[in-house]
Amino acid sequence: MSKQAYKVCCCFRRRFKFREAEAPDEIKALFGSYSENGLMTVDHLHKFLKEVQGEETVTMEEAESAMESIIKDLKHLHVFHRKVLNLEAFFRYLFSDANYPLISSNKVHQDMTAPLSHYFVYTSHNSYLTGNQISSDCSDVPIIKALEKGVRVIELDMWPNSTKDNVDIYHGRTLTTPVDLIKCLSSIRKHAFVASEYPVILTLEDHLTPDLQAKVAEMVTHTFGDVLFSSESECSSEFPSPESLKRKIIISTKPPKEYLETKSIKERDDHSRKAKNLSEEAAWGNEVSDIADHLKIHNELQNEPDDGEFLDEEDAREDIQELQQNAAPKYKNLIAIHARKRKGGIKDWLKIDPNNVTRISLSEEKFEKAVLSHGGDIVRFTQRNLLRIFPKAMRLDSSNYNPLIGWTHGAQMVALNMQGYGRYLWLMQGLFRANGGCGYVKKPDILLQIGPHSEVFDPKRALPVKKTLKVKVYMGDGWNLDFHHTHFDMYSPPDFYVKVGIAGVSDDSAVKKTKIVEDNWVPTWEEEFEFQLRVPELALLRIEVHEYDMSEKDDFGGQTCLPVSELREGIRGVPLYNQKGEKYKSVKLLMRFDFL
Repeated sequence: MSKQAYKVCCCFRRRFKFREAEAPDEIKALFGSYSENGLMTVDHLHKFLKEVQGEETVTMEEAESAMESIIKDLKHLHVFHRKVLNLEAFFRYLFSDANYPLISSNKVHQDMTAPLSHYFVYTSHNSYLTGNQISSDCSDVPIIKALEKGVRVIELDMWPNSTKDNVDIYHGRTLTTPVDLIKCLSSIRKHAFVASEYPVILTLEDHLTPDLQAKVAEMVTHTFGDVLFSSESECSSEFPSPESLKRKIIISTKPPKEYLETKSIKERDDHSRKAKNLSEEAAWGNEVSDIADHLKIHNELQNEPDDGEFLDEEDAREDIQELQQNAAPKYKNLIAIHARKRKGGIKDWLKIDPNNVTRISLSEEKFEKAVLSHGGDIVRFTQRNLLRIFPKAMRLDSSNYNPLIGWTHGAQMVALNMQGYGRYLWLMQGLFRANGGCGYVKKPDILLQIGPHSEVFDPKRALPVKKTLKVKVYMGDGWNLDFHHTHFDMYSPPDFYVKVGIAGVSDDSAVKKTKIVEDNWVPTWEEEFEFQLRVPELALLRIEVHEYDMSEKDDFGGQTCLPVSELREGIRGVPLYNQKGEKYKSVKLLMRFDFL
């Protein structure tokens, strides 16, 4: 046991005892039940994995392999005698990466042979921006980072450069500085399949003349080569599967018919001054809003949508000039997923064509309006077609909206700004930890089924409880290794507490928290919570650690978000992440999950 000193004034220091992590009483009792004379053998471990960890199909061979792996990973502790574990080694194993809380951290296990429309796809918005939406730099660096995290849908806004003889990428009608298209394409080709071998979809917002479109076609074809997917027909009754598109890059945009002139710098500057900053994320973000409450408020604030009101980024162009009637053929042939321009109102564009599938885009606010009156139609539409949702234009600070509104209605491409951080982005990172982090997560069957009377899933409908998730928070460890001893408090060790909650359909959403453990780098809570789940297939378990501050806003101590459908029962070591979604080297919680 060591001591830490905190300076209170020039002549006085407070000293606190620092205790190493020790197994909680319940863990000690479990070890006693699954060991003999203080040693756990392979037979004991096998029994523990089956009876406590819920791994009913685990074989003796797998238990032997696990034992060997544990001993190899923890050999630095020098606590082993033959192929057995003592209490300390067993405790460290429970905290280790080998005891991950999800089914698999890096292995794809879902069926990947269904059409693309049957999957949620990890999607970024304005992928090239480094910061805010109106004056930050454009670069290939955020594109590379997104791909390395497993993002599968990248967006590029293409505009003529200043001399009109090449193509730049930037956020139109703003002060963002451009980056060359070819630089972005080269980085996409190089990093596309670093994190996942499943297809990358490149959504293009096109503001080009036919000659520049031809130039884009040449650059794309030359840069991507044989990894570029080419569709044999413009019309198809079904999208291909992610499995059939492995290691392919797919182009998705509208068939080009229009060209949009870039506004002048002066016009962009006027636009930026008039725009209102509607930031919804201070510190680490506002609390996740309840979907039903959010939509109710939205309904009260907005008028009913007009027939022609549902426009996306590619439609809402006030200064479109009809400079082209015939697009460059080679450019047009690049498009494998056609984005449809909608005519009429929502009832018209939600009509399903049995002979042709398509993609449409909606801003978050237009989508929320549509959900209020046509929620069932949206679910039906997304069973065969692709729907992309993107942040509203007023999110100039690159804040985000609640992605669950889209996911619970079957939207595959819920695009978020990835330039910052916050709880909504944490939800997205959590969902896409599923299925080995490959960037494609199979939609639950409830979103793909149609009843005998053409009824579909309604997230607002009252449903019976399907499962109860019991969560126990034992303790936490690792902050003293990843943070300076005065990071949380200048005068004493931190006062940690844990918030545990469910994000999902409205009736499942809840947040609970533990007591505050004062002045302790290795806090032990041993508190248990229960969550009743009506739609566990769409539920995400939210976990956050905060450090209580009496005089200011509580400090951030780590977070994670886990898809409930992939939780492993039993006692698990849960790694925590920082605000940006980067995994801490040492910080973890010891927790237990049980389904009742």
